[in-house]
Amino acid sequence: MSDQNNASVVGGKSFTAVAINCASKAGEWIKTKLGNYASLDIKYSSHDLVTEIDKGSERLIKNLVMTHFPHHSFLGEEGVEPGPEASAKALANIRDAEYLWIVDPIDGTTNFVHGFPFFCVSIALAYKGEVIVGVVYDPMKDELFVAEKGKGAYVHGKRMQASKDETLRGSLVATGLPADHHYALPLNLKGIQAIAPQVRNLRIAGSAALHLAYVAAGRLSGFWEIGLSSWDLAAGTLLVQESGGIVTDTMGKPYDLGVRNVVATNGHIQDELVAALAASNANE
Repeated sequence: MSDQNNASVVGGKSFTAVAINCASKAGEWIKTKLGNYASLDIKYSSHDLVTEIDKGSERLIKNLVMTHFPHHSFLGEEGVEPGPEASAKALANIRDAEYLWIVDPIDGTTNFVHGFPFFCVSIALAYKGEVIVGVVYDPMKDELFVAEKGKGAYVHGKRMQASKDETLRGSLVATGLPADHHYALPLNLKGIQAIAPQVRNLRIAGSAALHLAYVAAGRLSGFWEIGLSSWDLAAGTLLVQESGGIVTDTMGKPYDLGVRNVVATNGHIQDELVAALAASNANE
């Protein structure tokens, strides 16, 4: 831990403070653009949209990060070609960097485009492949979720704790509808069909990062999805872990930056959710 603690500040500049500043500034700007984007493009599928606001948000964040830490590496969604292969390749090329900022400038672009108020800015910092800072900012609710490795996770300045639900039957669980219609979407739909009857209820709100933040805050007891990318997961994963929850891949193996098929829970229902997905062949 001492190595990580020493790594949390460079030249007197707090990584967490910079991440919070970037997320807040980007989020405030995004909110002013709600309903006012000029261009809309389809990237990988009709579920995978991008606007000039996504690109502008990423530029804003990258410029701020590089002003403070010019020698750090940066991985942002809008700097990568669409599709799962491109996402995996982009991460593989940079994941061994000493300091790597991993950014989704708007997680939930489809919601943003439709004026559905469930989207966020997600910013993580990995040190030698391990996430040490995670910030998720919801500009519509002005909710800032912040975690530092080994120091807990907070929202509204109050420490978060994952829910205490003991079983799937008593749990509110979330998932998503992946952009990859060939592999990930059919698999996730199979999981939905299997899991929905086993839980108290299921939510699909359209932002993986916010779903993870809600698991950390105890508002959801679990979340799973197939075919996500590092920028969807990195910040939210640390929020969950620092709130007492557990994050693995859908096979039950520990989270790392390369995980694309994810299960995140309060810890109590982790094994049950992983097993339920496996039983329905909806885990890989």
